[in-house]
Amino acid sequence: MVKNSLTQTQTQIQTQTQTLSPQQVMYVRLLELTTVELEDKLRSEVIENPALEVIEAEHNPVSPTDKDEYGDEVNANSSDDYSSEDEIPDYNGWEYRKRGEIPEEIPHSADTSFGDTLLEQLGELPLDEKEKAIGEYIIGSLEEDGLLYKPLVEIEDELTIYYGMDTDMAQIEKVLGLIQTFDPPGIGARSLQECLLLQLNHAQDNATTDMQLHSIKLQKRIVTDCYDDFSKKRWDVLPGKLAVSEEECRRAISDITHLNPRPGASLAESLGTSRQQIIPDFIVDIHGDSISVQLNNMYVPELRVSDDYQRMLDEQIKCGNSESKAAAQFLKQKIDAAKGFISAVKQRENTLSDTMNAIVRLQAPFLLSGGDESLLKPMILDDVAQITNYDISTISRVSNSKYVQLPWGVYSLKYFFSDAVTMSDGGELSVRELHRCLQELIDNEDKSNPLTDTELMEKLQEQGFTMARRTVAKYREQLRIPVARLRKE
Repeated sequence: MVKNSLTQTQTQIQTQTQTLSPQQVMYVRLLELTTVELEDKLRSEVIENPALEVIEAEHNPVSPTDKDEYGDEVNANSSDDYSSEDEIPDYNGWEYRKRGEIPEEIPHSADTSFGDTLLEQLGELPLDEKEKAIGEYIIGSLEEDGLLYKPLVEIEDELTIYYGMDTDMAQIEKVLGLIQTFDPPGIGARSLQECLLLQLNHAQDNATTDMQLHSIKLQKRIVTDCYDDFSKKRWDVLPGKLAVSEEECRRAISDITHLNPRPGASLAESLGTSRQQIIPDFIVDIHGDSISVQLNNMYVPELRVSDDYQRMLDEQIKCGNSESKAAAQFLKQKIDAAKGFISAVKQRENTLSDTMNAIVRLQAPFLLSGGDESLLKPMILDDVAQITNYDISTISRVSNSKYVQLPWGVYSLKYFFSDAVTMSDGGELSVRELHRCLQELIDNEDKSNPLTDTELMEKLQEQGFTMARRTVAKYREQLRIPVARLRKE
């Protein structure tokens, strides 16, 4: 008889994990903030840490300007404001204010923002602190159309690495599911198909008649079971697959096409949010062949370490007794935190400036032309990362939700990024320029005999673009333009 035996073995496995210091975590969090959000963060930090104080404008006389490594004007802090050179912070504040100039008024929206509206709905749910933090991060990761393109596994990694949050996919999916119940329907969807289904689920919950319920169920079958045929406009095969009449199927398809593929955009419009109400994070001025870049820190207070706190620390250190040592330790913690925060703000400032200067360098022809999209170069995150020596994730954080004011309008930084299209002469053009050419061809076509994808391909080839018919179809669909037979009038 053989007896079972249990044995224990011990093995060593070497793994490499990424751990950020508290200072790095603070920097990453600040990097993701817009100018307006940074202002709120700085003011709340001043309230929480009495060792931080705001330098009032009247006590901040204009000093001579210097040039930094990018050619931008910068000021040195007045040494009269500090007890020693060690107390002079790296953070220099707003460029305009330091030069004593008054900028042109930049409209400030008092309306509730798209994100604020979702956060209000999040605040109405009975969530614990972790779930609330996850929800806020998901909302911050939504694109302008209200959809979530960032994979959940990436959100899980970022919450762990940058926020030290011990979470899992089940918790993230649970919170995302709650966000997907918010108004307007479709918010938080990870694809167009899911966006449509969320809206149909909402409509089903609010149906008041059997006829409405029957129609919505058919629409859900189309989106769920026949989405590939629906999305590729093979609508003639749907009645047979679904065993319904052509008329019934036509009405269902019509209802689906009237759903909103961009719920976030509609929410922004309903709140009165417009491009003119966006506060840009950068201001770019162009004079002849010269392009200057500056951070728009109009609303951002300038900070320093409190002289009073430093004096109190010096006094407690001189006393030397046990009570004084405890007090000195507390004061030092507050002062170190203040210095660390000021340093993180300066690091954020440098990173934003480096990134925007790199974008300007790469897109100089477009900027100097006054906005000619044909001169917009193909550019991806890695192009900017190579110039700045920052990680791609850093460039992504800077580009997300940031805007730049140009002499002719305000643009999202994402506008400047696009893939390349190879031309017949071997050169490259931005996909954005291809979109423009394709849109122009369709706008000028004979609506009684619209151009097929093959004809569009041939006309684009005449302009120097080299691509297959299916590639033309892909770019047409990106522009949300239907096939030729559906454009016929």
